[in-house]
Amino acid sequence: MEGCLVRGALAMGEGAVLKMGAKIYGATTIGAHCVVGGEVKNTVFFDYSNKGHDGYLGDAVIGEWCNLGANTNCSNLKNNAREVRIWMEGRNEAWSAGLKCGVLMGDYSRCSINTMFNTGTVVGVSTNVFGSDFPLNFYRRLPGEAV
Repeated sequence: MEGCLVRGALAMGEGAVLKMGAKIYGATTIGAHCVVGGEVKNTVFFDYSNKGHDGYLGDAVIGEWCNLGANTNCSNLKNNAREVRIWMEGRNEAWSAGLKCGVLMGDYSRCSINTMFNTGTVVGVSTNVFGSDFPLNFYRRLPGEAV
C-alpha cells in the first residue's frame, strides 16, 4: 500500500500485503498471504500470519497462521545489553540466542492488543497470549486445554 518505507533486503510471498505507512528494515521475509504493518526489522513471517497494525517487531520469527494484535511491541535487546537466553522446552533449559532476539512464536498462536513481549520470549504452538499482567518469557498451551 501507499506510504511504505522499505530499507534493505525484503522478500514477500504471493498475496502478501504491506499496510500503509509500514516501516520495514532489512533482512525481513514476509510469507504468502501475510498482512504486515507498523515497524518491522530482521523478522521472518511464515505464511498466513498477520501484524496489521502499529507496534515494533524486531529480530523475531512468527510461525504460520499467527496474529499479533494492534500495537503489539517486542523488545529485542536487553536493557543491560547482555546475552539473550531463550527457553528450550524440549531440553528444559535456557540457551543463548546472542545479543538480539525478539519473540519466537509457534504456529497458530495469537496475542491481544497492546501485548508487550520481553526480549527472547518464546510462544508455543496454538497459544493465546492476553491480559494486563507483566509478560512472561515463555508461553505454551497446557495439555488438555481447549484450542
